[in-house]
Amino acid sequence: MAVRIRLARHGRKKRPFYRIVVAFSESPRDGRFIEKVGTYDPLQDPPAITVKEERVLKWLSEGAQPTETVRSLLKRVGVWQKFMEMKAGKEKDTAA
Repeated sequence: MAVRIRLARHGRKKRPFYRIVVAFSESPRDGRFIEKVGTYDPLQDPPAITVKEERVLKWLSEGAQPTETVRSLLKRVGVWQKFMEMKAGKEKDTAA
């Protein structure tokens, strides 16, 4: 089963609040998840994004695939760049 890092919607009608979760791709959007790794509140100005950086990097290094929206959020907070640098460093080590 594939593992994804995606958004789970919470909050009330017209007032969304999202959790950034690690879940199996077959699980429902707001259903069962493996771990909560952050939150996203789009209604604040600027939108509030909190991320457990170490946990996200761990899941990405283990092969979890982020959705496009989560990838753009990770780019905003700088986690995606750190992951790409880690990945490039590992590729250099294996090539040498």
